[in-house]
Amino acid sequence: MTNNVHYDYIIVGNGLAGLQLALKMATDSFFDEKLIALIDTSEKKTNDKTWSFWETKSSQWKDIAHKSWNKASIITSKKNIDLELNPYSYKAIQAIDFYIYAKKKLSKKGNIRFIVEHVESITEDDIVKVSTNKTTYTAGHVFDSRIPETFSINSKKHISIIQHFKGWVIKTENKAFEKDSIIMMDYRLKDGEQTTFTYVLPFSETTALVEFTYFTSQLVNEDTYDSFIKTYIKDYLKIDNYSITETETGQIPMTNFPFEKFNTNKITKIGTGGGWVKGSTGYSFKHTQKKVSQIIENIKANKIPSHSLFKSRFKFYDKIFLKVLKDENHKGEWIFQQFYDKNSIQTMFRFLDEESTFFEELKIMWSLFSWSFIKAFFKTL
Repeated sequence: MTNNVHYDYIIVGNGLAGLQLALKMATDSFFDEKLIALIDTSEKKTNDKTWSFWETKSSQWKDIAHKSWNKASIITSKKNIDLELNPYSYKAIQAIDFYIYAKKKLSKKGNIRFIVEHVESITEDDIVKVSTNKTTYTAGHVFDSRIPETFSINSKKHISIIQHFKGWVIKTENKAFEKDSIIMMDYRLKDGEQTTFTYVLPFSETTALVEFTYFTSQLVNEDTYDSFIKTYIKDYLKIDNYSITETETGQIPMTNFPFEKFNTNKITKIGTGGGWVKGSTGYSFKHTQKKVSQIIENIKANKIPSHSLFKSRFKFYDKIFLKVLKDENHKGEWIFQQFYDKNSIQTMFRFLDEESTFFEELKIMWSLFSWSFIKAFFKTL
């Protein structure tokens, strides 16, 4: 590879956003004559996470969905809320399956190249220069998944907390799980007065992902997650004998930091680094899919790729929720209980997908009516 190789588009980062964007380009004839490079330090050969999402009909992901469910439950210290998801199905995709699928599809395209190098800097002039640990490339446009250096979870200018978690995939000797129903949130096991919950995805009657999650400002030691997962399996799932087949960990910023301000005419921030993670919940899979589609439409219409990627009213809602979780972290259990007890799951899914009507949003806001939200509302104006 010689220096200064030029591409029409360079995608920095082969995560969810980068690969979804490349896949969308690969299926649109508009990009058939465009040279596209994907640069990442990793070849993406490990199963490092699980993505979950919901949808009402089959999609391009049907062949790699690890499992789907039609029922769910929210469990709090005060009540159990059973949810019939129809017409939605809740689905999970394992990262390794997504990586294999994406690389297989993209490797068939002669105009797309994978480069395994570390990006050290990106500079913009008449064209964009991407400098790696080995060489320098140029591009007409760069899609950059790196989180801006100025982002800080402890910034006083913005509201930020961290969704951080650890999960075990466990296998039991006997049937232990209801294979057709997930536990979206179980708040009975707590770490003090913080917002913590357990998430259970049963892949079969004997195998499940059990994950302990925090929505807090501070991280915890690895042993802390392990202790809570062990306790949940023993005391709540009533399982004594099991083996751990896989583990996963993650940290997702939930924030109103203005990532979109780092977009320019020739550089578009994508993924977590572009603010594509929903600030109030940490969901990203469906939001990534929508934003990728919007980027493709923008390019074909000769608009800057980042045009109209965000809906301002939903960013405002997220900011209110974040303010309450930041100032009164113990309120998390109450918030999510109200969400799913006072509103249908179908309405909540539309709201979280940012497809709800304004009337539905008013109803959701009313279900959270409290002094905490009144204060947060006026503080965010």
